[in-house]
Amino acid sequence: MSPLEPPRARRVAVIGGARIPFARSDGPYATASNQEMLTAALDGLVERYRLQGHGAVGEFVAGAVLKHSRDFNLARETVLGSKLDARTPAYDIQQACGTGLQAVIAAANKIALGQTESAVAGGADTASDAPLGVNDDLRRILLEARRAKSLTGRLKALAKVRPSHLVPDIPRNAEPRTGLSMGEHAAVTARAWGITREAQDELAATSHQRLAAAYERGFFQDLVVPFRGLARDQNLRPGSTVEKLAGLKPVFGLDQPGPTMTAGNSTPLTDGAATVLLASEEWAAERGLEPLAYLTAYETAAVDFVHGDVAGGEDGLLMAPAYAVPRMLERAGLGIEDFDLVEIHEAFASQVLATLAAWEKQGLAPVDRARLNVAGSSLATGHPFAATGARIVATLAKLLAEREGPGRGLISVCAAGGQGVTAILERV
Repeated sequence: MSPLEPPRARRVAVIGGARIPFARSDGPYATASNQEMLTAALDGLVERYRLQGHGAVGEFVAGAVLKHSRDFNLARETVLGSKLDARTPAYDIQQACGTGLQAVIAAANKIALGQTESAVAGGADTASDAPLGVNDDLRRILLEARRAKSLTGRLKALAKVRPSHLVPDIPRNAEPRTGLSMGEHAAVTARAWGITREAQDELAATSHQRLAAAYERGFFQDLVVPFRGLARDQNLRPGSTVEKLAGLKPVFGLDQPGPTMTAGNSTPLTDGAATVLLASEEWAAERGLEPLAYLTAYETAAVDFVHGDVAGGEDGLLMAPAYAVPRMLERAGLGIEDFDLVEIHEAFASQVLATLAAWEKQGLAPVDRARLNVAGSSLATGHPFAATGARIVATLAKLLAEREGPGRGLISVCAAGGQGVTAILERV
């Protein structure tokens, strides 16, 4: 290859994954930090694939959405506290709910370009230990006191403190540009696309039933690492049925008649962490590891959920995958019918159904429900924001590996800020 010739992209193999069971917020992981959870998931991966020793992994990339100041350099600090070699470089990444999948993409790009032979990607989030910010008025007063040149000036600034300033800023699941929660945004989209309560409850019940079946057949035995007394995802309700879910009261969209979104067809606040091992084919062959699948394409998109056609459903907060997937498929020369499995992150049942409808509106074939989230997804597992992408990649790769012969899987993840991250996995 001449110095001016661009490097030829290599195939990126998904070797396997490890995650801790996901827990409902304020439960078993209430006192676990992002770093502690991410370290537990990473250690599970290190032990499973014998990644101890200098140079075993080229890089670690991960992130969290809800981060304390102590989470500075989270990925690197996780490495230093883990069984991975301390000389492994690491860096943080964040793209809301797309963080885990975007971390996979970042790691894959370096492998594809020959800049590293292997990498671990992942993410963690704790909704239990969410950071509490200093009241902004109090923060300004304290900064004014710090800048003061004399004791008198500092005392004068501090004298402005009032009892109301001592109330902390509590993080909210709301978009800064609109003030609406993700659930309220999803309710607007659900009305725009005419998504029914019955369809949402059916999808939610199916997610629980399929996740339970996957656990029962031992599918997660080499994907889930027990942590703090949990061996299964705490949110899982094996006995979920449409009839039981129908008894729940709506919690979003209450400002309009006929609200349809409940706690049962929406993901709960969740704590957890997940990791996935990626590598070149040469690296895998040298270690006698058979790739589960290959990451062959990926695409991101964003919508204008502030000024766009939100009421009409086209630019809903969680609708970016409706644009990312068609673009990715066109570039790859594929259609929905070319996929054996489809994994759509279940932020809300209504969001999944609206995405499916939007794909069809854009001319894609309907998704066969028998191929959709076949081992359950976020409605059943829960959704620690930055961990979901790595969970889905590892799950889908193993599902493809279980099949006889070649297979292809589609990943679609919606994210806060009107973004979407999508990818294709293939097994040849």
